[in-house]
Amino acid sequence: VQMRYTSMCKESDAPDSMRRRFEAVVAEAQENICKAIEDCDGGAKFCREPYTRESGGGGVARVLTDGNVFEKAGVNLSVVYGQMPQEALQAATERGADRAGGKLEPGQKVPFFACGLSSVMHPKNPFCPTMHFNYRYFETETGAWWFGGGTDITPSYLDRDDMKHFHGTYKDVCDKYNSEWYPRFKSWADEYFLIKHRGETRGLGGIFFDDLNTEDPETHLKFAEEALDAVPKAYVPILEKNRDKEFTEEQKQWQLLRRGRYVEFNLVYDRGTIFGLKMLGSGVGRIESILMSLPENASWLYAHEPKEGSPEAEIMAVFKQPQEW
Repeated sequence: VQMRYTSMCKESDAPDSMRRRFEAVVAEAQENICKAIEDCDGGAKFCREPYTRESGGGGVARVLTDGNVFEKAGVNLSVVYGQMPQEALQAATERGADRAGGKLEPGQKVPFFACGLSSVMHPKNPFCPTMHFNYRYFETETGAWWFGGGTDITPSYLDRDDMKHFHGTYKDVCDKYNSEWYPRFKSWADEYFLIKHRGETRGLGGIFFDDLNTEDPETHLKFAEEALDAVPKAYVPILEKNRDKEFTEEQKQWQLLRRGRYVEFNLVYDRGTIFGLKMLGSGVGRIESILMSLPENASWLYAHEPKEGSPEAEIMAVFKQPQEW
């Protein structure tokens, strides 16, 4: 039985406001995506944990663990009202203080609203990629607004057909709106998900965009809705194809090493994680939601290098030199 979502927007937000309409889109997407992933897993179910914040807003945390396919999968909805420190604004958007909608005095905070749906899914089988998405809407009380988000994939082993399917699904979505969006957002993902201290990408990309308000709000809302609708289509066929493949202990160890890279990126570079951690001091952060993206298991080996000519070396070369799919 699908539970009815109760809006966490403030009563002062008009029924037809973009705040409420974006919240409705991500609430429906959360239900649909969790249902698709539960059907794929065939075992575990997502828990459901609603929560509220004293400053207004709240969220719904949905987490699945120890399933047939997934080690851990989370799909978290968040509605936030607060006073944003300038360093948090810098983390939230590439343009930083420019998004305040006016000149800021030193130490001045920015009243803001944010709503988003964020997910990370970590399968058990090394041949099943990790998948992440996040779609969000920001407003400042001074009138600035923008959309951000994207969907990306992180395999441990290279399957070019899988990558063509994943990227092709999102190219189709982008092309409906602007033929320049997919190449732009794909390149943006390759740049954003770079682990700079390693000189390699976290995974094999997808799409990523931020500070997006080039079109009217209706167009951006519809694009976010269609991108969210595309998540099961882009991801589930890859899981179904690879979920029952046999694997060795060495292949599992490689997956755990790549999970370690995932942790490094998320804790050092990920804008959403950094924003959430910086907001903890303002009383609107929630640590379990902020760190939901981390896998249950990861590994680090000293000075590890894959063997030349191995499947592990093959994908490592692509992590170091992003490709077109």
